Amino acid sequence: MSTQPQPIEPDDNEEFNEEEFIPGHLIRETFSFFDFNQRTLNRDVRQMEVILDRRSARELVNLYYDLQKSRLAYNNQVRDLKKAESPHELLDYYSNVFHMLEKSLVGPLDNFGDQYTVGRWAKSQYGIGPVITAGLIAHIDIQKAPTAGSIWRFAGIDPTLKWNKGEKRPFNGQLKTLTWKIGQSFMKFHNNENCFYGHLYKMDKERRTAKNEAGDYADFAKEILTTKNWGNNPTRAHLESGKLPPAQIDAQARRFSAKIFLSHYHAVAYQDFHGVPAPRPYIIEHGGHVHEIPIPNNPFA
Repeated sequence: MSTQPQPIEPDDNEEFNEEEFIPGHLIRETFSFFDFNQRTLNRDVRQMEVILDRRSARELVNLYYDLQKSRLAYNNQVRDLKKAESPHELLDYYSNVFHMLEKSLVGPLDNFGDQYTVGRWAKSQYGIGPVITAGLIAHIDIQKAPTAGSIWRFAGIDPTLKWNKGEKRPFNGQLKTLTWKIGQSFMKFHNNENCFYGHLYKMDKERRTAKNEAGDYADFAKEILTTKNWGNNPTRAHLESGKLPPAQIDAQARRFSAKIFLSHYHAVAYQDFHGVPAPRPYIIEHGGHVHEIPIPNNPFA
């Protein structure tokens, strides 16, 4: 007969006292096990002295955003627990741990970006940080990008790109997400005088809004209206009036600012790698005129 101690389980007919089975000192020891702070974590990461390549940087960028996504989800759960007046401290603690892990990745990715001229240039732009910069360098192989348009296409923001059902995705999903984050950042900082691309977003949104109000997008709105059953919602009302919904105008302006940034990114990366300027200028149509937008802080100017 076994003499091993058997696990104690509460009787279904007895009132369960949590403290009898999870003593307070065990909870305190659990917290003590994770008793580290941001400074300690950053120091430990620095002491590893790991030199990243493009592939490892790509995985760390993915890890950063995975941690961020989980942290934000935990924060939402903590908020709901607080509203319900339920214990939330442990979940809040782990949210803070995820936040520290997330922040500890910034330094290595920042160092990775500094290894490249285009990385240093990108980080000089207000609204672009070390994580986005590292992601761009990790995903974009300038040897395979002869023009800015090839980057737009790889990022999934070429309007001529079609992805039919059953076909392999013709763009890089992670790069497309980074491009969306870039547009969001420029939108967020568009009122900051130092955000060059944020100003482009603002100007383009104003231009598109004026054209929308003038009915210039009526045919496009009619075309969109036929793509699906919109139901009774504000989007349908805008389209039936011959106008694009404000959210779509805003999305177009964000995409515009991101595309110009990627054009400039290509020009800097191309000249740094090949030693000569990009094959042709990045020409855009803006405000009814065709002109070249100069690269801010251009290291080759």
